Amino acid sequence: MHGVLLRILSAAASSAILVLPAEAQEQSGPQSGQLPPVTVTAPDTKPPKRVARQKLPNPGARARVANQPKQREAAIAGSSGATPAASPDGAGTLRPTAASSIRFAGAEVNAVPFTRPGEALEIVPGLIVTQHSGEGKANQYFLRGFNLDHGTDLAISVDGMPINMPTHGHGQGYADINFLIPELIQSVNVRKGPYFADVGDFGSAGAVGIDYVNKLAKNIAEVSFGNFGYRRGIAAGSTTVGGGTLLAAIEGTKYDGPWDVPDDVRKINGMLRYSQGTATDGFTLTGMAYSNAWNSTDQVAQRAIDQGIISRFGTLDPTDGGVSSRFSVSGSLAHSSEYGQTKISAYAIRSSLQLYNDFTYFLDNPVNGDQFNQLDQRTVSGFDARHAFDWRFGSFETQTRVGMQTRYDGIRVGLFKTEQRNWLSTVREDCVREGNVGIWTDSTTRWTDWLRTTVGIREDFFAGRVLSDTPENSGNAQASMKSPKAGIVLGPWFKTEFYGNAGYGLHSNDIRGATITVDPNDKVTPLNRVPLLVRSRGEEVGVRTKPIEGLTSSVAVFVLDFDSELLFVGDAGTTEPSRPSRRVGVEWVNQYKPLAWLSFDLDVAYTRARFTDFDPAGEHIPGAPAWVGSAAVTFGNETGWFGALKARYFGPRPSIEDDSVRSLASLIFNARAGYRFDNGLRVQLDVLNLFNAQTNQIEYYYLSRLPGEPVDGVADRHVHPAEPRAVRLTLAARF
Repeated sequence: MHGVLLRILSAAASSAILVLPAEAQEQSGPQSGQLPPVTVTAPDTKPPKRVARQKLPNPGARARVANQPKQREAAIAGSSGATPAASPDGAGTLRPTAASSIRFAGAEVNAVPFTRPGEALEIVPGLIVTQHSGEGKANQYFLRGFNLDHGTDLAISVDGMPINMPTHGHGQGYADINFLIPELIQSVNVRKGPYFADVGDFGSAGAVGIDYVNKLAKNIAEVSFGNFGYRRGIAAGSTTVGGGTLLAAIEGTKYDGPWDVPDDVRKINGMLRYSQGTATDGFTLTGMAYSNAWNSTDQVAQRAIDQGIISRFGTLDPTDGGVSSRFSVSGSLAHSSEYGQTKISAYAIRSSLQLYNDFTYFLDNPVNGDQFNQLDQRTVSGFDARHAFDWRFGSFETQTRVGMQTRYDGIRVGLFKTEQRNWLSTVREDCVREGNVGIWTDSTTRWTDWLRTTVGIREDFFAGRVLSDTPENSGNAQASMKSPKAGIVLGPWFKTEFYGNAGYGLHSNDIRGATITVDPNDKVTPLNRVPLLVRSRGEEVGVRTKPIEGLTSSVAVFVLDFDSELLFVGDAGTTEPSRPSRRVGVEWVNQYKPLAWLSFDLDVAYTRARFTDFDPAGEHIPGAPAWVGSAAVTFGNETGWFGALKARYFGPRPSIEDDSVRSLASLIFNARAGYRFDNGLRVQLDVLNLFNAQTNQIEYYYLSRLPGEPVDGVADRHVHPAEPRAVRLTLAARF
């Protein structure tokens, strides 16, 4: 099947190189690292009323709309897969080029309750966001049949800054978004599959672009209190300064959790932004700062709970935890002229992580225990430059984009054996210099009123050097890879469009694996090197329809192959290359808005994930969920009563390759009720895990050893329980 659809689409596009369009957005904020986005309307034969709402004169107007009930835009930014469609005024109303591409407004993200900032991303259909080790560690992500660990194949960006970290101390692609301030989100742009030319490393399963607002309609002051020592305060506001807008926000959080050893989370987070002009002709300059320290109750052996050694919320090493920080400066510049639209964005990030984990207890070291410290300190810098222009291929309207993305990581990374956070020995410590450049182009052409095609190509270059404390593991590595992409859209007919997409993608491996020659534990045992880049291939067909007024529904069927799977290794706390794999799945996404103040959502996804080579161990991929789903109802207006009820289902997963051990499924409900007063005050009550489900956030199966057990260890399920029911009260003012 692979390659067939790609050849068909290429032939349909003839010799044209097609692109996703240059976007045009209202003043409320440029797309992160992208040309300003255009809202895409749901398939229809006439311009919908929602288009008028997108022409808000300023971000304050958008924020006023954001206070209304959820409004899912059947839309995606131009760089998120949109293509130009004919419009009477020639403005080029945009529609998506993939059934699974969608854009969400910040109001939709914040309309439902969630436990931690990362769970705000569960607005993405089919995405599960959970945690297995303290509130300062990066979340664990599951999408399209992937256990993505901390982000291995889900590319996440915030205001154009990449969040995934290559060659990370804890795992390849580590994506920590604990610094996210949900109240500042303007939009979340979602794309799935390797079909988009402007998405490179880590984006094969999906890419999620989060953008902050440039201006608030009203200043914000909020305080929240809840069970288990939860305290949170946030203040944010914007004002006019020198012809532009200055936006500032600060957030502080304290949380212990239900654990026998309190998490004692101490987080402070802030942002300062100056913006001027519009999304198509203007600039932004942003600074962010984040610091967090915490204890953590890691996943624990189920037998320790069953034998009464610890309680369900107990720990087997009370000194686990960590400290992290992130500081960044970023900016963007957009300019439009008769020659097209140009946007340049750049960033510099300084991040640090000290992580202490103990997953196997006394398996490796029966005397001092198996706690280890993972260190990651890095400076990241890069830029994204792109230009889009309109032209005609014969008599056909075409829009072409070209772009370049660069990134450089200067990294100090280490793995150390510790006892109660005290250093025992060094396993390895490395200085890494790693960079990459991606060059891409794509074009979109409208051939008829019912046929649009997109063709693009991308080439990525990676190179780096490892200086290891074990000289045999030092060295240079480099690789490059071309990735063609294509898409086709048919319709609309009867408010329905059909989509086909195909493309190649990649993910990078830890560069230390590309230079390694000996085991760093004994400095003698030879080890095989892994390729620096791994190929992915994907195809998708789908349909988006609006069968009745207020209801938008889409179905996408996909296939995704990897030459090498990245798997999480529980007893090492890292990701390692594994066997080739294939995923075949279907996603069904629905939103129904029968009234202006009432909205229903239902998202269901099924994926069959298997290794494709033969191995007596089995063909199942550990941690790969088959069924996931969510359903939500929200209601409310700008003033008066409002509320929400959301259910999230996380299906069972194979824990080992032969599927003889499976994790528990979980079904968790969160609820919200509140009242908005005319004077801007708001009272809100959230109930998390409404029915107090006794389930687990995450489960693994591997060897570990408790005191007195056989020296070879015991294979067991290792679990991190879901938090019990918790109530949080929020008092807020807008002024």
